[in-house]
Amino acid sequence: MSTEIELKLQLSPKAARQLAKHPLLANIASQRQHLLNTYFDTPRLELHERRVAVRFRKKGWQWLCTVKSAEPASGGLAMRSEWETQATPGTFDFSHVDNADFRAFLEQRIAQLEPVFTTDFKRQIWHVPFGESLIELAIDRGHIESRGRASPICEIELELLSGKVEDIFWLTRQLQGDLHLHPAIASKAERGYNLFLDTPLRPFKARPASISADLTPVEAFRCIALNCLEHFQRNEQGLLTSKDPEFVHQARVALRRLRSAIKLFSPVLPPEFVATYGQTWQTLGSALGEARNWDVFLEETLPPIATAFPDDKDIKRLRKAAQRKTQNARKSIIGLLAIDEYPRLLLEFTAAVYTVDQRLPIPLEDFARQQIARHTRKARKLAVRHAELTPAERHKMRIAFKKLRYTLEFFASLVATRKSRPYLAALTQLQDELGLINDHITASTLIEKELDEHRASPVQGWISGRHALLIASLEDTLQTWLAHQSA
Repeated sequence: MSTEIELKLQLSPKAARQLAKHPLLANIASQRQHLLNTYFDTPRLELHERRVAVRFRKKGWQWLCTVKSAEPASGGLAMRSEWETQATPGTFDFSHVDNADFRAFLEQRIAQLEPVFTTDFKRQIWHVPFGESLIELAIDRGHIESRGRASPICEIELELLSGKVEDIFWLTRQLQGDLHLHPAIASKAERGYNLFLDTPLRPFKARPASISADLTPVEAFRCIALNCLEHFQRNEQGLLTSKDPEFVHQARVALRRLRSAIKLFSPVLPPEFVATYGQTWQTLGSALGEARNWDVFLEETLPPIATAFPDDKDIKRLRKAAQRKTQNARKSIIGLLAIDEYPRLLLEFTAAVYTVDQRLPIPLEDFARQQIARHTRKARKLAVRHAELTPAERHKMRIAFKKLRYTLEFFASLVATRKSRPYLAALTQLQDELGLINDHITASTLIEKELDEHRASPVQGWISGRHALLIASLEDTLQTWLAHQSA
């Protein structure tokens, strides 16, 4: 078995034609190949479910059987376990897979394997000495085909043959100085399955980060940060092409979780890393926040108000204003994703996360307990004073509970117990209610900007009344959480 460390980048056909002329490649001989691959799976797509790929590849006159077991990619970088051997097309022999349990899983399904999709592309390869490493740079151009549907391939893959993983990033940065290269998260296999299933574009929700007690805090941070980055990147296409507000919501949550993770792990991270990347995402996060505020107002806050005041002329005015603001906010997000600095940020942040050094050696479980206790104390201190909190302090309490929830989610695999479920359920309910209160405060602010301030509006009165009811009902939810927290 070999471990494949690979960086994938999308580029335009024009940039692909320019790549061969780049000074870094000008004096290096290249090889050209025509690669035809057929991917197999069971009728129930059991390999796909386990993030496994099995393919036959025709490479010149040679046929190869390849098995890949993939981890989620972030920032374009993927690490995969790979087994490859010469083979006869259609004859499956997994004896070269040296993981006994995995090999048994594959062998039990040989009779069920059938073609799912093909990839057909031409590859040009350079072996680039760079820094302390030897890196294979390949550009692939062709197509993926399944069930009569096709999707184009135009991408670069950089694979570390020997040396240090950071050299892949440094090489890519130099290429990005002359070419627009965008870190890609979907492999050809993933795209092939999407084509086979005719999968529509859907908002992507956060998946639990896989951390264990044997990791150091920095290693755990690396898993969590890349998990957050994947969460954002999976929603990127929806931000660019879809009007579904859930893409904005999920992208915003991803960046909030990412920034929370940086603050959470700041005691064990280099100060310069925290100072740089704690603020780097703020501009994009603010744009997503603006869009999300108007989406919530338009989709959730305004409809019940319109029902309560069907003849109020302000409703139509507010709806048009919200629609206009929503469109402008989306344009702002698309503009930020279109600038050259955005793909560079993805790459630089991924490189920084992979190469960040340990600052404070401490067992991960001890660090997790310390951080959970710290965030619990902050939330509890405000919760017991709920009745006397000012609006600004109540906002701080909402943020404190949000950070506590993220902290518990990040460390769930380390601290989960039977008592965790009701505790987390109470915390979720509390955060939802605080979120509704905040939505009404935001709505009131938005309405004040759109309506004449000197004129009383029944809409504002409705929001104020609803706001008061939500605050009154919050007491019971807080007491429920405090009871679970003390148990």
